[in-house]
Amino acid sequence: MTQSKAGQIVWHDLFTPDRASSMAFYQHVANWTYEVERASDFAWGGGEQDFVLALSGDKAGAGLIETPPEQANGWVAYIEVPDVDLATKRVDTLGGKVVREPFEVPGVGRNALVRDPLGALVGIALSRHSFPVPRQQFGPEMYIGNGNDFPQAFYFELFGWQVSPVRDQGCATFLGPQGRLVAIQHAATWSTASNASWIPCIKVASVPDAFRAAETKGARPASLNVSESVQAQISILCDPDGVPFAFGGESINPS
Repeated sequence: MTQSKAGQIVWHDLFTPDRASSMAFYQHVANWTYEVERASDFAWGGGEQDFVLALSGDKAGAGLIETPPEQANGWVAYIEVPDVDLATKRVDTLGGKVVREPFEVPGVGRNALVRDPLGALVGIALSRHSFPVPRQQFGPEMYIGNGNDFPQAFYFELFGWQVSPVRDQGCATFLGPQGRLVAIQHAATWSTASNASWIPCIKVASVPDAFRAAETKGARPASLNVSESVQAQISILCDPDGVPFAFGGESINPS
């Protein structure tokens, strides 16, 4: 890891029950392309397996994985830390829960999966490669759950995130250690569940065009309880497998 990566979202994984179908969906709505790598010791199940990398242009920023038995379908964002094992040991004392203890990702680094105090799943990562943080595919992550609640101490202590002094009605923005916008928390709750969630914001050239393309391929708006002011700011869809995601334009993640 280089120090500049600390506190930043460095990768996304999609756990899907039908990888081929998910690949076709996101290729259609986000213009992604794919590369297949053969892992000799796959991090999710072991042994030799194919790992699919999702690319925007020539930059890879996500992986697509057939959902293993111990994992639920959905997107997971990974946040960089200097020491995965040390960070994971602090999760319980900060009110979170360890879902998967630190594990090696051969040729990539070391990861863990945890839930924050409100139940949102998030990955912890230590990169052992020289690739820069991918910024082409995703904008700031969205946090939805429990109205205005956000476990700020958890994310500050583990990742150094600070609340931006600029706050819009119904949302708060969070900055990484270098002052880069990394996440946006919205005052909204799921209509069907109380659990909090991190939602990836996929960059596209035209949000309205991508939204329409997604709906023609089976995506549906997520059921959220939001105020009118918040509704004007966010537009979250669920893909054909029911996994939530959002679209954002190229200008949503300034460098």
